[in-house]
Amino acid sequence: MPWSDQGGRGQGPWGGGNGGGNGGGRGNSPWGRPRGGGGGGGGGQGPSPKDIEEMLRRQQQRFRGMIPRGFGGPKIIILVVIVLAALWAVTGFYRVQPNQQGIALVLGKYDGIPKEPGLQWNWPAPIGEVFRPDVTRENRIEVGFRSGADSRGGTGRDVPEESQMITGDENIIDIDFVVFWRIRNAGDFLFNLQNPEQTVKVSAEAVMRDIIGNTRIQDALTERRGQIQVAAQEQLQALVDEYGAGIEIRSVQLDQVDPPAQVIDAFNEVTRARQDQERLKNEAEAYRNDVVPRARGEAAQLVESADAYRQEVVNRAQGDANRFNSVYEAYVQAKDVTTKRIYLETLEGILANVNKVIIDDSAGGSGVVPYLPLPEVQNRMNNGANRSTGNAGTQRGAN
Repeated sequence: MPWSDQGGRGQGPWGGGNGGGNGGGRGNSPWGRPRGGGGGGGGGQGPSPKDIEEMLRRQQQRFRGMIPRGFGGPKIIILVVIVLAALWAVTGFYRVQPNQQGIALVLGKYDGIPKEPGLQWNWPAPIGEVFRPDVTRENRIEVGFRSGADSRGGTGRDVPEESQMITGDENIIDIDFVVFWRIRNAGDFLFNLQNPEQTVKVSAEAVMRDIIGNTRIQDALTERRGQIQVAAQEQLQALVDEYGAGIEIRSVQLDQVDPPAQVIDAFNEVTRARQDQERLKNEAEAYRNDVVPRARGEAAQLVESADAYRQEVVNRAQGDANRFNSVYEAYVQAKDVTTKRIYLETLEGILANVNKVIIDDSAGGSGVVPYLPLPEVQNRMNNGANRSTGNAGTQRGAN
């Protein structure tokens, strides 16, 4: 052993002797307790104060032997402490990226001022702590279903306990929707709510159930989908603001809105019937838009024609009346001349289209002037030309 002396007896590590063989020599334990020899042993007393002092002295000597010479002065110790403190302080530097907000805590307290992007410093652990959440990442929460990576097997699955809701007309509807959100205030996000993402999910489901509870099923399935999305986003934003969650709701998108699977075929039939109704209604509206303007145009044309005829008749009657007045005034001024003129004009109108035979009493003989029937000759010539034309056409048809 290293602590054995050169003689027949050895010293233990604590200054006690080692017992030799079976011969019955006695030694002490590390605490000065006698050790039994080969044939027997007796009890011993505990370590004395002198033994303890000797033990401490030996340990100090061993520790000093491990320290290099010249080390251990007060200045060196202070220098080492300063270097260690500087290294500890350097670990307090951290960098906030452009897409992050830095939240620095000192003794667990937040000063309410997020750190801007760049190099920052805070008290190192265990005095300080730093959080740097990403405030530009678009987070996605699915309600009513789990898509691909979030579902078992990676194929997507429905969650009916989240998606089935009661409408305002007491029907059941199956709605799957997605909420997109991001962090607006990192301090509120980290410290005001224990589980902000779960809070957003539960709040979104509650808001959607409230909106659907005031909406008829047919409206939710057809024309009010856009209004539901906008209303859900506004109400959800107001709710998370009330909680102080530090979250901005970017949008709420309806992924699928259907009746329950058990009755979806019947609803599809109703939907097709409504579509046929709308189609027929549109066709009837188009026919009405075509017929009514045409009828209105024809009516306006008849009214304008009647008005024109009225104006024509009134103007003609007015002209006749004026002409009669003019004739009457001329008759009053010169009765004989006017009477003769009227007589001649009347005869001219009567005899214009009548075959006439003129007899001159002043001629000799019977007083009959020779008459050449030119109109009759002309009629005969026309009839002959028509007959010749008809015969020529008949011969061409026969050929």
